[in-house]
Amino acid sequence: MSSWIHTAADWLVAQNLQTPLFILLIFFVFMEAAAFVGFVLPGETSLIIGGVLAQKGVWPLWAFLIAAIFGAIAGDSVGYKVGRHFGPRIEVSRLGRMVGAKRWRMAQRIFDKYHGGAIFFGRAQAILRALVPALAGMNHVPYRTFLKWNAAGGIVFSTIVVLLGYEFADRLAKLENALKYWAIAFLAVVIAVIFYLKNKLEKVIEAE
Repeated sequence: MSSWIHTAADWLVAQNLQTPLFILLIFFVFMEAAAFVGFVLPGETSLIIGGVLAQKGVWPLWAFLIAAIFGAIAGDSVGYKVGRHFGPRIEVSRLGRMVGAKRWRMAQRIFDKYHGGAIFFGRAQAILRALVPALAGMNHVPYRTFLKWNAAGGIVFSTIVVLLGYEFADRLAKLENALKYWAIAFLAVVIAVIFYLKNKLEKVIEAE
């Protein structure tokens, strides 16, 4: 049985949608911190989808990976500039109020405690990934210092997540061919558990 992912990839190519989708995925990665879009669609979702489709030949892996890295770094840089320009006014703006005071306070506490480490490791958590760049600007972190941590985090995080998507697609196809529907059911359970644990972790971080 051919992989449903492969079927979807073939359809995208047949409809000439690979380029618009490529741009859209990178746009979401860019906007995650630039406009707090990460609260609606976390950047790792776009990165995983891009890695999966790269494995199926919709676009070259290296091209998506490079674009994802630059998109992540550029988006966070815009978030930094917004924070630097508007300062604490962001928190009381309409968008800032949508984020919520509790999330702002949590992110600020973690930023105050870890500084550069919050910029680098914050990429592993959606709330921090969306807010820390703006907080770095609001707290007048020198841009050169911010860019150093931002670039390092963008390269490491984007590479890991895209390659996870790439490897996942390969494993899924092999399992699907070998075990058919049992493999799909098992992977669905695994994915559900991962998202459950991820949500639990986010709640623990928010409770700090």
